[in-house]
Amino acid sequence: MTRRLLLQVLYVIVILIPLIASFILRPRTNSNLLFEISIGLALIGFMILSAQILLAGRFKWIERPFGLDVLIRNHRNIAIVAVILIVVHPIFLAAASGKWELILSFHSSWKVWLGKIALLALIINVGISYYQGKLRLKYETWRMLHDFIGPLIIVLAFLHSFFIGDDLKFTAMRWIWIVTLILSFMLFGYHLAIRPWIQSYHDYKVTEVTQSAPKVWTIKFVPKQNESIKTYLPGQFHFLTFHRKKGLPEEEHHWTISSSPTEPFLVSTIKELGDFTATMGETKPGDTVTVDGAYGRFSYLLHKEEKELVFIVGGIGITPVRSMIKHLYDTNNVMPVTLLYANDDEKSIAFKDELDNIATSGVPQLKVVHVLSKPDIGWTGETGFIDQAKIEKYCGGELNDKGFYLCGPKPFLDAIVRTLHSKGVAAEHIHMEFFSFLG
Repeated sequence: MTRRLLLQVLYVIVILIPLIASFILRPRTNSNLLFEISIGLALIGFMILSAQILLAGRFKWIERPFGLDVLIRNHRNIAIVAVILIVVHPIFLAAASGKWELILSFHSSWKVWLGKIALLALIINVGISYYQGKLRLKYETWRMLHDFIGPLIIVLAFLHSFFIGDDLKFTAMRWIWIVTLILSFMLFGYHLAIRPWIQSYHDYKVTEVTQSAPKVWTIKFVPKQNESIKTYLPGQFHFLTFHRKKGLPEEEHHWTISSSPTEPFLVSTIKELGDFTATMGETKPGDTVTVDGAYGRFSYLLHKEEKELVFIVGGIGITPVRSMIKHLYDTNNVMPVTLLYANDDEKSIAFKDELDNIATSGVPQLKVVHVLSKPDIGWTGETGFIDQAKIEKYCGGELNDKGFYLCGPKPFLDAIVRTLHSKGVAAEHIHMEFFSFLG
């Protein structure tokens, strides 16, 4: 059994433990089916909420087989499942007992009100996570709300079920509930406080800040204590917290590592896309950086069966690809590589000279194709957008024997994936990196 499958099985077992224990402990003679379903939904829903920190908490032993971006998307999708289960729970319970005042009345007991408030908080938490962009919430504002409301929901749900649930009258069930709550908060505390505290003792310092393109900044940093650089794979990403001069925001954000593991420093290339990233140009050598990572599975080294690579990127999506191409170059790998690189205009092309020099060297066998949507007068290269015709032109007719690595905005990725699928490229040969966890 692979590690990924084993973790998936363990997750399902953990979620089902209280349901199984309930069926063993509580007799069900002449029981109402809707009532039993209602209780089962509540038990599973609580366990899903309590286990959410396992998916979003950046625990390496869980993240490594899946990639953190995949876990975060599952974290969001499973939250929707929890909402559905917990919304249906009181409806079925009221239908089973005929007591609709459990839902409709404002004169419920405090035990019932704890459940109502927990459900409302859950809907709000999921809602602001899905519509953070439309609500125009800053990332840090959303994150603070999420980190406050999430644990509050678990506490409210715990108290509601602990004092009102028939199944929790059994000692074994009470211990399952208590242990689940304690473990969930221990993991949350480690993720939120203990790990950042440990990381602060291994901070990095900025050594160089350069402008790679308009509104694009490349920031180089090294360990402050002459320690070794954290190991990573070309193409992975990390979380960075910049500690800079007074007045500049101090927030944690995730960015791709644009350097190669063969280089004696870490580099991230960051585009100005919001209020925080607009301050990247004010970062100075000597500033401190806290690094958490690396994460993700967007790396050609994890797919050694692929003997020819195609990188299709848009804009700042070049950063993980630069890392992989530089690694191929530094390790003298002569693998055939095609790079289709989309930008608005020529001045927006990051790493252009370096990529051209590597292509000229023949290591790897790199073919770089720039595609500009708003080319300047005199541009003789490809124009428009990366589409099926350009992919076929530069990658050949037979595509399924190649590994495709895509990075860019979600609409860009969706269009390329549809094209590749239409050409018969199998899903296992299409690897993607998303810019945002919230997109």
